[in-house]
Amino acid sequence: MKSILLIGGAGYVGSVLSSHLLKLGYQVHVLDNFVYDNQFAVQQFLGDPDYKITFGDFCDKQVLSKASNGVTDVIILGGLVGDPITKKFPEESARINEKGVRDCMDFFKDKLIDKLIFISTCSNYGLIGEDELANEEFALNPLSLYAKAKVSAEKYLMSLKGSANYTGVVLRFATAFGLSPRMRFDLSVSEFVRDVYFGNELLVYDEHTWRPYCHVRDFSRLISIVLDADNDKVDFEVFNAGGEKNNFTKKMIVDEIVKFVPDGKVKYGQNGGDPRNYKVDFRKVKQILDFEPHYSVSDGIKELVMSFDMGFYSDCLDDMDKYGNYALKI
Repeated sequence: MKSILLIGGAGYVGSVLSSHLLKLGYQVHVLDNFVYDNQFAVQQFLGDPDYKITFGDFCDKQVLSKASNGVTDVIILGGLVGDPITKKFPEESARINEKGVRDCMDFFKDKLIDKLIFISTCSNYGLIGEDELANEEFALNPLSLYAKAKVSAEKYLMSLKGSANYTGVVLRFATAFGLSPRMRFDLSVSEFVRDVYFGNELLVYDEHTWRPYCHVRDFSRLISIVLDADNDKVDFEVFNAGGEKNNFTKKMIVDEIVKFVPDGKVKYGQNGGDPRNYKVDFRKVKQILDFEPHYSVSDGIKELVMSFDMGFYSDCLDDMDKYGNYALKI
């Protein structure tokens, strides 16, 4: 039986991934220091004999050694996630997202594990031409501390080919959406739906800029596909993680939302603070791993509106820190 170490496994993606892997019969060991006060996200797993959790910082080698005892594969989700939080805490970002991640990759070089999967981001493409699609060989143009650290970590992992015992894999995630035990409303789809649903005027800057999106359950399914894949298919390969059907502009997201909330108030502006604009080519992950997303952006909007209708997340406008990566408990 595979035993998977999820570094940062109590977060937005990690808590959904934990559930997915447990259902597939994996043992799951989470290492997390609850830097966003997000302990509530793992409560449902406590008591499951196939689930273990270690509280601590993956930058601490003693903690990492304890957490990794007996694991067969490692997934690095941990770090400060997103442009705003890394900009707000640049020193912590450098300690965790740069040095900590590289040290973690080094730590497992000589260990008897099968795969080490590093979760990166399609934000690495930054700003590309209007008629271009970014495949895995496309020039990287990171525009933020967050993306620059991801690019650096990708390059470092690739440099370990031939010296590390494990099979290294990079997954460049599209922008996430979907329900999660550690729900976030600081991501485009969920933020837009929240504001429109609760009657706030949604101000959308640069509405014609493109971004790829992917449901957290689809990310979880892709990771399990990688874990089960023959090593020669994924050995030190980079995959864009998502699907063509979810390349969306901000305006396209809004158009889907108003189908469910027709009286929503939306205003558009230009020259916002986020210049990123990129459409992504997902043919490689489809051809090699036979992966395509099951969930559309519209599906994610529908499930969130249904959740609001039933009274879930009623405090999401009052407790911003609970539902976003805004503050650190350090």
